[in-house]
Amino acid sequence: MSFPVIGVIGGGQLARMMAPAATALGVRLEVLAEGPDVSATTAARHSVGDYRDLQTLRDFVAGVDVVTFDHEHVPAEHLEALLAAGVNLQPGPAALRYAQDKLLMRAACDRLGLPNPAWAAVSTVAELIGFGDRQGWPVVLKTPRGGYDGKGVRVVRSASDAESCVDWFELVSPTGFEALLAEEMVDFSRELSAQVARTPSGRTAPYPVVESIQTDGVCDVVTAPAPGLNAGTAQAAQEAAVTLAEGLGVTGMLAVELFETPGIGPGFMVNELAMRPHNSGHWSMDGAVTGQFEQHLRAVLDLPLGSTEPLGAFTVMKNYLGGANQDLYSAFPAAMAAHPEAKIHAYGKSVRPGRKIGHVNVTAARPEDLGAARRAAEGAAEIISEGPEGHQDQGQQEQS
Repeated sequence: MSFPVIGVIGGGQLARMMAPAATALGVRLEVLAEGPDVSATTAARHSVGDYRDLQTLRDFVAGVDVVTFDHEHVPAEHLEALLAAGVNLQPGPAALRYAQDKLLMRAACDRLGLPNPAWAAVSTVAELIGFGDRQGWPVVLKTPRGGYDGKGVRVVRSASDAESCVDWFELVSPTGFEALLAEEMVDFSRELSAQVARTPSGRTAPYPVVESIQTDGVCDVVTAPAPGLNAGTAQAAQEAAVTLAEGLGVTGMLAVELFETPGIGPGFMVNELAMRPHNSGHWSMDGAVTGQFEQHLRAVLDLPLGSTEPLGAFTVMKNYLGGANQDLYSAFPAAMAAHPEAKIHAYGKSVRPGRKIGHVNVTAARPEDLGAARRAAEGAAEIISEGPEGHQDQGQQEQS
């Protein structure tokens, strides 16, 4: 039997990081990239094409055994057409729609009995005001599709503030959104993430629940497992992730982003879903027996899943964003010398302010080493983002 070919729609950093896992398994990866210079093009065989064009998708899938995704933005009607033609999609469109549409996701959480913020579909400013008056202000207004990293999210603090949202409701039309999503603003202590892998034959493997610190709507630091998390809450969060994976028919990796709400329900509420490897799981590349990218490939191929056991007491993942340093590689010697325990991952992206261009993982062997691991991850990331000179200048300012 020949080794299978996996097609990945989308050429971002997630597809790029699937490539080493595919190589290790002897599996060939083919990527449909959005352009000739996106992340995955330097790591995997690829073709360039528009994932929004059905014929481009048909041409791409003709030479692969199973298709998976770097993102959730492929039009649902195209996925249905591919499925009808017998293409092996993992996950399939019936599951992906819950990651593509937040209104459907909220209704699914209610149906499965999982803790959910109060919410409503609103089509007018008047309906938004009605929800806020009933539920209490402020409320969070979201576009149901297309938002990520804090985009498509707006905090509405009062009825008068709602009047300024009229431009958002212009998006609600026969050719746009059916409605927007209004949610209560949850009073949470921190954000968590629960990941699970699921195979087409129904095997599941949950990962430890992690703490995710967001900065300006972008994942900044992840600590795995989440420090100080109540054991009952951790178990309930893992069970919720499995319930969602099974109830929605997810295959591959599922990330369930959560609000921690101590003393309320099981101690968390569901925030959002991602049906692919996720930023909150990058720690597992160096901190778990089976990293999320290998696990995703195992799952979509319906292979037995790997162990999700951590390799240390904690692992800290720190994203680094575009900063003053335009030549990232020039900073690697300084970062590696200062923090030899750090595992550096670069996404092959050009540097732009605020753009996610890589991450650093550091594993703490003992619980008491967590602080040192966090400082090492943050220090290495800062050197890469700002350059050795900028890092030294800041250090001198802090000392003075």
